[in-house]
Amino acid sequence: MSNINTTKDQSHDDEVCEVTSIDALKTVQLQNDINEEEILGMVDMFKALSDPTRMKIAYMLDQAVELCVCDVAAVLGSSMAATSHHLRTLKNLDITMSRKDGKNVFYSLKDDHIRVLIRMTLEHQREKMNDEHK
Repeated sequence: MSNINTTKDQSHDDEVCEVTSIDALKTVQLQNDINEEEILGMVDMFKALSDPTRMKIAYMLDQAVELCVCDVAAVLGSSMAATSHHLRTLKNLDITMSRKDGKNVFYSLKDDHIRVLIRMTLEHQREKMNDEHK
């Protein structure tokens, strides 16, 4: 009989179940709860906010409540065309809304859900950075 020596990668052992044990009630409930359309909508929102420029815009709109396209472009150091493109992307995904006042267009966050998402994400990031500096 041969002696097979298997060495396991310790870093992966802590991340994988050693025994398969499925909680049927939880898994069935979760399978029923997952709505693909809602999930894809959330993915689109996170994709939009995963762009650094668009996240900066969302952050600015949270801080200033409402900004003209000109102001956003000035803060970003970006062209009006590029800024308008990013703002339109955020608007198309219901992250922002706009209003026209004379010849200017002003943007704001669509609702408090977006504001909370941005603030919670920032708080999480700041905590993470504080933990790394300890």
